Amino acid sequence: MTKQGWTSVKQLLVALCAISLLIIGVQAAGSRPAQDTPSLLVTTDSGVAQTVSTTTSLASFSHVYVIVMENKAYSQIIGNTSEAPYINSLAGKYALATNYFAIRHPSLPNYLALWSGSTQGVTDDHTYNFSSGSTLADQLENAGKSWHVAAQNVKLPCFTGSTATGGEDGTSGGYARRHEPAISWTSVSGNASRCARITDFTHFDPTLGKFWFIVPNVCNDMHDCSIRTGDNFLKSFIPTITSSPAFTNSVLFLTWDEGEGSLGGGGQVATLAISPLARTGFRSATAHTHYSLLHTIQNAWGLPCLINTCPANDLRELFK
Repeated sequence: MTKQGWTSVKQLLVALCAISLLIIGVQAAGSRPAQDTPSLLVTTDSGVAQTVSTTTSLASFSHVYVIVMENKAYSQIIGNTSEAPYINSLAGKYALATNYFAIRHPSLPNYLALWSGSTQGVTDDHTYNFSSGSTLADQLENAGKSWHVAAQNVKLPCFTGSTATGGEDGTSGGYARRHEPAISWTSVSGNASRCARITDFTHFDPTLGKFWFIVPNVCNDMHDCSIRTGDNFLKSFIPTITSSPAFTNSVLFLTWDEGEGSLGGGGQVATLAISPLARTGFRSATAHTHYSLLHTIQNAWGLPCLINTCPANDLRELFK
C-alpha cells in the first residue's frame, strides 16, 4: 500500500476512535443519576455560608403569614417541651429549619432585614424614618398583592410613636415600634391609605389580603414575659390562622428576631414552616438566615430579590 493510502487509513481509524469515544461518553452521561438540587455556595453579609438552590420554583402560596417572636435562642425553644409544648408540637407536625440564624443584634436590624432585605445600616433600636429604598410592601403592591401588618397594642390610626399600651387589644403587654418595620418608611407613615394597613390584633383578619406581618406585644412575644407565656399565646392565636378558609395552600412562618451570642451574626433561632404544603415532621440542616425567609416569599410569588436576599438561599426544602 502506498504511503498516501496508509495515511488515509490512519485518518479513518482516528475518526472511528473519536466517534466511539463520543458514543461511550453519551451513554455514560445517560447512565448518571440526575442532579436533584443544583446549587451554588455563597456567603451572606452575616458571614454564614449558604447553598443557593437552583431547582424549580416554589409553590405559589395562597396567603403568607409571618409571626416574629423575641430574643430566644433555638436551644431555648426546640426540645423545651416543659415551657414550649405547643411550639414543639408544631415542630413535630410541620417543618423546622434547624440551622437558621438572625442577622445581628439588637432587634430592629433583624426586622428591617425581614422587611427590606437589608439592615439599612442600622445597629441599634432607635427610631428611623427612611425616605428611600424598596421593601416587600412595594414589591407586593407592584405585583397586585395586598399586604397588612398586625401589631398588638398599636394605637390607631397610623401611630408613629416608639411605644404604646392599651387600646382595643387590652392592657396586657405593649407595642414597640422597633418590632414593626413598615412604619420606618415615610412612604408608609406619610401615606394614610398605606398606613391604614397597619392595624392591631382586634382587627386582624386572616382572610384579608395576601400577606400579613404579625407582631405580638412585648409580653406575648417572650421579650418581657416567659417562654410559657409566649407559647400559650401562640396556642390561642395560631389556630385563628390555620383554621381559616384562607389557609388552604398557604404558609405561616414562625421565627424569632434574634437569639443569643454572635453565631451567624445574631445567634441561632428556631424557624418553622406551618403549612398544608410543609413536609411533615421534617428538619432541615441547611444554613439559612432571615434573608432566606424573605427570599422564600419572593421566589414563591415571583417577586424580584432585594439586596441581601439576592445571594441568599430560600426555604424550599421545607415543602413537599
